[in-house]
Amino acid sequence: MNVADDKTIVREYFNSTGFDRWKRIYGDGEVNKVQLDIRNGHQQTVDSVIGWLKDDGNLAELSICDAGCGVGSLSIPLATEGAKLYASDISEKMVEEGKQRALETLGNTENPTFAVQDLESLSGSYHTVICLDVLIHYPQEKADEMISHLCSLAQSRIILSFAPKTCALALLKKIGSFFPGPSKTTRAYLHREADVIKILESNGFAIQRKAFTKTRFYFSRILEATRT
Repeated sequence: MNVADDKTIVREYFNSTGFDRWKRIYGDGEVNKVQLDIRNGHQQTVDSVIGWLKDDGNLAELSICDAGCGVGSLSIPLATEGAKLYASDISEKMVEEGKQRALETLGNTENPTFAVQDLESLSGSYHTVICLDVLIHYPQEKADEMISHLCSLAQSRIILSFAPKTCALALLKKIGSFFPGPSKTTRAYLHREADVIKILESNGFAIQRKAFTKTRFYFSRILEATRT
């Protein structure tokens, strides 16, 4: 399966069965125990990132690119705090849902700015570029290209989250282990933390903060890196 096929699979999944599943997971309605566990794990990752940005005390001054924004779980709270958000996702359905949630929460459609785009086609310049829980859908070689491109858009900082490749998680690495159910999600790729750090450093960034989210079915390493 080549990279183009990976992208097509991700796009089609999140515009069909995946959209319905993840809309529920990223919402506040009733879900099964596994989906609730993943919802809680993802929210912990989002909360960690928001906490970092709030701690810096300048959130309202920042321009932020939320690459792979989903339904706006990160973009909408950051926009509420006054940051200027550009939010993109490969899935048209996810973007439309994000717009609707932003309108309901913020009462406007101006900030965040939502767009249907894959990571490679993103352009512009932003103080901070954030990409949460996207790299799991792509193999390491493609992930390296994506990270390098995202680095080129970041004036000051990049924040990434990914499923780390460790001995323990490698044993669990089957699609059903991460995303149970009769209709599975896309293939799940684990990434070595050292490999991700290496590509960040090769693009002129240095690690500043780390966090790790772990629940029964959700595992995510978060890295913040700034330009050196």
